[in-house]
Amino acid sequence: MQHWDILLSNQVNKKAFIDTILNGEAKGELAIFNNLKGILFSDIAIEKFIEKEFQYDSVETSPSSNRQLRTFSSGERKKEFLRYCINQKPDFIIFDNPFDHLDQPSRVILADSLKDLTNDIAIIQLVNRTVDVLEFVPNKALIKDNTFELHTFVKTENHFKTLNTAAIPKALEPHNFHESVLIKLDDVSVSYEERKILNNISWTVKQGEFWQLIGPNGSGKSTILSLITGDNPKGFGQNLFLFGRKKGTGESVWEIKKQIGIFTTSMTDLFQKGHTLEQMILSGFFDQIGLYTEPSTHQKNIVTQWLEVIEMTHLRKKRFIDLSIGQQRVALIVRAVLKHPPLLILDEPVEGLDDENVDLVIQLINTIKQETNVSIIYVSHRIEQGLAPTSVFELLPSETGSSGRIKYHSELN
Repeated sequence: MQHWDILLSNQVNKKAFIDTILNGEAKGELAIFNNLKGILFSDIAIEKFIEKEFQYDSVETSPSSNRQLRTFSSGERKKEFLRYCINQKPDFIIFDNPFDHLDQPSRVILADSLKDLTNDIAIIQLVNRTVDVLEFVPNKALIKDNTFELHTFVKTENHFKTLNTAAIPKALEPHNFHESVLIKLDDVSVSYEERKILNNISWTVKQGEFWQLIGPNGSGKSTILSLITGDNPKGFGQNLFLFGRKKGTGESVWEIKKQIGIFTTSMTDLFQKGHTLEQMILSGFFDQIGLYTEPSTHQKNIVTQWLEVIEMTHLRKKRFIDLSIGQQRVALIVRAVLKHPPLLILDEPVEGLDDENVDLVIQLINTIKQETNVSIIYVSHRIEQGLAPTSVFELLPSETGSSGRIKYHSELN
């Protein structure tokens, strides 16, 4: 029984590589799996099961609990789906980035489960980050491109390169919000059907601050973000202040959204048409998905300067969908910060990236922090080497809902 840990560059067509193994078409050392029964454990496989159970109103993954997979938290879903995979009695399981979207305690539990599993079933773990490579897996390899050729894996420390930080272009129009406090939650609580998610959360975000929001799976990070963006109706009637206005005092959601730039990994799917990189960033001036308004010369000049900052001038005419995943993320973050909004929200911006692309995104975030007065809320389970938030706000779950605490806070000079 062979176990493998394979580090993939973001240049690799991972789906095609997985298909070659599951279809019994692997070459070289992995050909030993060609006549064996395999199953895929991945976030996408989990999503497909959730859709299937929902569509047919069935319970397939967790019949013992009689609960559909979507009713579990992220960490519990992975546990239930792993149990389902094992019950199919495969010869091997392919684990595609199994540690993504998991908090540290859940990572430790999953790593222990995988170690136990190697006694009975062969595992092939595919990861993008060196830090996720498992010490107990004996065979390690690196795949750099779509030849799927296995190269020797050498664990190296990250050497952070710096962007040449050509000056970040000024905003076309300065925003009209000039108070120091952008967001204030004062004893805010949120419940859904008797279940309390947030319990008396108090948190203030001021201009120019760089916060990392952390907390285990299911602790309410997404709920807090939805309160801040004005999308969550549970904010009404509470001491929630967004850009100087108490929630529910006549402000429109659009007025709030004008003050916020936002990046989520799901946004990448919105830009799947044939727009070029340059057009995609320009569309940020008009809050459009795609460019349907003729930009001014000044707007084009600003985007030209941004492309210099991120060292992607040579890619300006390349289609957005043909860029690497890391280049797409960097472009979407630039699009979000194009108008220098008072607040930039980055929701797990490096999830699924390889080390080189993580490096690129972190450099951009640090550059925005150093060169602008934009406040940043960065949501991630991982504490990234090279990223330096000035403050950390942590959600601590309990039976009565998550409480919040400031884990670290550096007052601005």
